[in-house]
Amino acid sequence: MRIAYFDCVSGVSGDMTLAALVSAGWPVEDLRALPVRLKLEGVQIDVQPARRGPFAALRVEVRAPGGQPHRHLRHVEAILTAADLPETVRSRALEVFRRLAGAEAEVHGTSVEKVHFHEVGAVDAIVDIVGAISGLEALGVARVWASRLPLGGGSVMSEHGRIPVPAPATAHLLRGVPVVHGPVEAELVTPTGAALLATLVADWGPPPGYRLERIGTGAGAREFPDLPNVLRLLIGSTAAGGPAREVAVLESAIDDESPQVLGHLSAALLEHGALDAMLVPALMKKGRPGSWLVVVCEVTDAQRLAEIVLRETPTLGVRIRTDSRIELPRRIEQVVLPEGTVRLKVATLPDGSERALPEFDDLREAARNSGRPLRELGQAAMERWRIRPDAAPGGPSGQDRR
Repeated sequence: MRIAYFDCVSGVSGDMTLAALVSAGWPVEDLRALPVRLKLEGVQIDVQPARRGPFAALRVEVRAPGGQPHRHLRHVEAILTAADLPETVRSRALEVFRRLAGAEAEVHGTSVEKVHFHEVGAVDAIVDIVGAISGLEALGVARVWASRLPLGGGSVMSEHGRIPVPAPATAHLLRGVPVVHGPVEAELVTPTGAALLATLVADWGPPPGYRLERIGTGAGAREFPDLPNVLRLLIGSTAAGGPAREVAVLESAIDDESPQVLGHLSAALLEHGALDAMLVPALMKKGRPGSWLVVVCEVTDAQRLAEIVLRETPTLGVRIRTDSRIELPRRIEQVVLPEGTVRLKVATLPDGSERALPEFDDLREAARNSGRPLRELGQAAMERWRIRPDAAPGGPSGQDRR
């Protein structure tokens, strides 16, 4: 399993995260293409080398035209809905912004619908959030860890005047997260950075043993005399086929719901972070046909997903238990066919060989645009992956490619 560890030496922000991802190997061209995919006119992304203390790093700046509006959540949701993004990236970005809106609403004593995002609704925050999620997916990261967060101190200027550090929204987002104040009088964790990690991080603290593969270093805007203002991103893989880790399993018997609603429910659970969602035909009490819902998710997501099941179906209860799960390391690669680009999920088997499976959504889009049978496109994608120039001799059992 491919994992990422955010080593928050000097906290975290959206631009530092983008820089660390590019430094770790996410193609800079993919980052620079985001404004077009988001349909944000006039936005440019500048990526430059930087030095912070002893660290050589990258610095990312998102430059947008002046006079950006103060967006409400519905405006940001409309941008993300219309954007050219994979559904996994779109749904997770929406989750981050909804978390931000909830924190801002709580701070200001208003509703989520009435919240003005101010700084975090600006174009750079949209690029930061979508870019961070896109970069992690492109690098094949399946699980994220992070160190405790140094918050900084003092105060900063905002749309509401001078406010203490951490900013109120940041503090609300980080409830339950291990933090420490200091070590400098500056804002080290921004609301965007806090929302990203609060949404993406599955575990706080050092990860289990893994094979280190990539290191990315992103630079913050300021320089501090005795503290390198950097975010380090360490990416690697756990051993093939193990070790086992803990997941939550949700189960519920549903015998009075239409197939259309159940299909919607399965899609909604996956969009909100479920690792898997299955519906199994079952014979219920009194001989009625029904469905057995089984959802696999992170332990930290179990309560939230159970609430979705209770809200969307007539069931009166959801059983939750924890299980051990052994996972194969996996990553995302892509091949380019005349009909379009197709992503493949590549898993490493216990014997070191590799197994690839084309993404169905990409094949469906290519088939729709070209008229070519989907099965043929899948075979073509697999053949292109097997003969790619960087493949090791003997086919897809080569080493992890960078």
